[in-house]
Amino acid sequence: MTDRAPLPGVPAAPRAYDAVVVGGGHNGLVAAAYLARAGRSVLVLERLGSTGGAAVSTRPFAGVDARLSRYSYLVSLLPEKIVRELGLRFAVRKRSVSSYTPKGDGGLLVGGGPDRTRASFAALTGSDREYEAWQAFYGRTGRAARSIFPTLTEPLPTRAALRARVDDAETWRMLFEEPLGVTVERTFADDLVRGVVLTDALIGTFADAHDPTLLQNRCFLYHVIGGGTGDWDVPVGGMGALTDALAAAARAAGARILTGHEVTGIETDGRRAEITYRTADGEGTVEAGQVLVNASPQELAALLGETPPPPPEGAQLKVNMLLTRLPRLRDRSVDPREAFAGTFHIAEGYGQLATAHAEAAAGHLPSAPPSEIYCHSLTDPSILGPELAARGYQTLTLFGLHTPARLFAADNDGTRAALLKATLAQLDVHLDEPIADCLALDEDGRPCVEAKTPLDLERELRLPGGHIFHRDLSFPYGEEDAGRWGVETRHANLLLCGAGAIRGGGVSGVPGHNAAMAALGQ
Repeated sequence: MTDRAPLPGVPAAPRAYDAVVVGGGHNGLVAAAYLARAGRSVLVLERLGSTGGAAVSTRPFAGVDARLSRYSYLVSLLPEKIVRELGLRFAVRKRSVSSYTPKGDGGLLVGGGPDRTRASFAALTGSDREYEAWQAFYGRTGRAARSIFPTLTEPLPTRAALRARVDDAETWRMLFEEPLGVTVERTFADDLVRGVVLTDALIGTFADAHDPTLLQNRCFLYHVIGGGTGDWDVPVGGMGALTDALAAAARAAGARILTGHEVTGIETDGRRAEITYRTADGEGTVEAGQVLVNASPQELAALLGETPPPPPEGAQLKVNMLLTRLPRLRDRSVDPREAFAGTFHIAEGYGQLATAHAEAAAGHLPSAPPSEIYCHSLTDPSILGPELAARGYQTLTLFGLHTPARLFAADNDGTRAALLKATLAQLDVHLDEPIADCLALDEDGRPCVEAKTPLDLERELRLPGGHIFHRDLSFPYGEEDAGRWGVETRHANLLLCGAGAIRGGGVSGVPGHNAAMAALGQ
C-alpha cells in the first residue's frame, strides 16, 4: 500500500512534522519507525514509486514469476536488536556452505563441517598448514567481531576506546594499522587461499591489497564483523521482504510515507527546516523540526545548496540470472548445489585480483574479470513461483569486482555488454557446459540475465558514481568532530541517516537507528 497526495476536495495532510525523513530506503524506514514509536510525528518523502531504495525485490524478467533481490542481496550487518525492537516480521537463513573456489578440475570448499573443509584445504595445498592458518586468522577476526559489532548501535566510540574493546594488539594492527595485504601474505602461502581472504576487502571497493589509505581494511572489517560472526545470510523472501517489513512497522507506528515525492531543497536555521518537493502533479513544501536525510553526502550538499564533497566512484558489476537448472561443474567432487549455495569465487586468486586492479587502474577492463556468485533459491526457494520451483529453476546473483565507473563513461551500454560477456566466459572456464545453455527465457524469448554497472546504479538509485556505500567506508570510530552518533552535520537539526554516515554501508539499518537516537537526544 502506498500513500499518495490528497485528492481535490480532501483535507490536506499536516504541513509541519516533528521529523521529515528524506528517502525511503531501508535506513530511512528504520529511522522513521523508531521516531514514530517514540511519539514523534514523522513524514517520509521518497522519490521513487515505492520504498526500499537498493534493498528491494522485483520481477526483472518479463512474464517470469521470479522475485529477485535486484541490487543488494545478502544480510550480515543488520543487528538483531533492530529486528527485535521494531517487531519486524523478517527472517534470514544460514547458507550451508560458506564458499567454493574452483581451480582447474578441483577447488576449495569452505563449509560442510570442519573435517570436510580441512580435507578440501589439504587436497588443494598438500598439507594442513593453510587450514590451520585459516582457522587462526578467522579466530582472530571472530573475536574482534564480537567486540566491535555491538558498538555499531552505541554512541560512537573514540579510536582509543574501540582499541581497548578489541584488546588484542596484533589483531588491531592487522585490521586498523597496516595494509591487509601484509597480513594476508604473512599468514597464507597459497595464492588461491590468499585471494579468497582478500575478496572481502574488495566488495564495492576499488583498492589494492597494499593501498596505504587502508580502504581495503575498512571494507574487510565490515565484511567480517556482522552479527559478531561475519556470517552473510539469505533474506527469506528476498531483500524486499526486509523493506516491506520496515515500511509496515513505520506505518503501524504512525509514520506517513509518501512515494513519488522528490525532495528538491532543504532550508534550515538549525531549529526549523523547510523541505521542498515535487510530484507528478506539481510542487509543495513541508516544515519540520528535524530532517533526517537517507541520501548520499553528495545529494545532501545539493539539497542544501552547499559545495559537495569530492565525488566517490563505485566499482562493481551486478548481474541477476534465472536458470532452468544449475550447470554441471568441471570439479566432479562437488555437487553444484553445494558450490553455488555459498559464494562461488571466479578469477579471484590473489595474483588475479592484483592484475585486475592494475588493468582497471590503467583504464582497461580486466582481462579476467573477478566476480562471485551465489544461488538464493537453494537456501530460500520462496522467491520462485510454485511452477518454477517445481521445475527446478534456480536464481544466480553475480557481483563483479574491479570495474570502476570511469571505465563505462564513454560507452556504458557497449562496455556493459563486453564486461558481461567476459565475466560469464570466466565462469564457463569452470563449468562442464556453458552457462548460456542453462539460462531461462522470458515471455519474449530473451535470456533471463540483466547486468547493472556503476553508471546504471547512479541513474536508477542516485548512488553517486554508482558507489554502493555512498562514499568510501570509514572505520567505526570517531574523532573529536564526528559527533556523538556519527550522523551529525553542521546543522543542528539535520542528520545523515544513510550509508554515508560513519558506520554506514551495507544493509544494516545502523545509520537509521543511530540518526533516530540522535534525534531523540539519546
